[in-house]
Amino acid sequence: MLPEWVNPNRRLQRAPVNPNDLSTVVSIIPKPINEPKWTIFPGRFEIAPGSYDKPAVLTVGSSCWWREIDETQPLLEIPVYSTQVAESIVKDYCGSYPLASGEEIKPGLFWVPGSVSPEEVKLKYKVALNKAKDAQIRWYHALIKMADSLWVRGNNNPSVIGEDMRIAARELGLAEKKDWMSNARAQEMDRCKACGSLVDTHYPVCAVCKAVVNESLAKERGIRFSA
Repeated sequence: MLPEWVNPNRRLQRAPVNPNDLSTVVSIIPKPINEPKWTIFPGRFEIAPGSYDKPAVLTVGSSCWWREIDETQPLLEIPVYSTQVAESIVKDYCGSYPLASGEEIKPGLFWVPGSVSPEEVKLKYKVALNKAKDAQIRWYHALIKMADSLWVRGNNNPSVIGEDMRIAARELGLAEKKDWMSNARAQEMDRCKACGSLVDTHYPVCAVCKAVVNESLAKERGIRFSA
């Protein structure tokens, strides 16, 4: 197959784009979004962190992909309308996260037709904005419930707590109430010399293999071990 610089039929050249084909993706997620779509062009979409009071918006136009007929024919451009692009961004991003379930429990991301500013979102799409907020709060609660379970099952191992779980605790005002949000506690973890598991230095015995990891602390607390 000849490259496009040798064979003009291989050149990827878009037809005129409809300037009115626009949609807007709205985010109230408090972290940046980078959602690539490798099969279409343009295919990289980035959205700044947002919130309920200050939603972040990204206006997207149409994209396209090219279908090959044969080596002697020009590549056939297949248009992808802005509504399809916006819907794909929302569905793929939300669907990639644990515990997201349909429209009721998911990150606060949605799309609306046309080019819309943050102020217009708050005025014209208040119902959709409130729905996204409620869905995100339910998702946050689900993440925190999972974090509580992982914290117990993981023997207070900070590495089992993901970034989104920590964001959920902060957004719901629970950061001070969750042990797994403590950076100081995470720094006090060490490796068991017997099995390599992370152990809490506040305790003299590894919870995984039961090896003594701090003999002086065990003696200080009067802990005795059978031979």
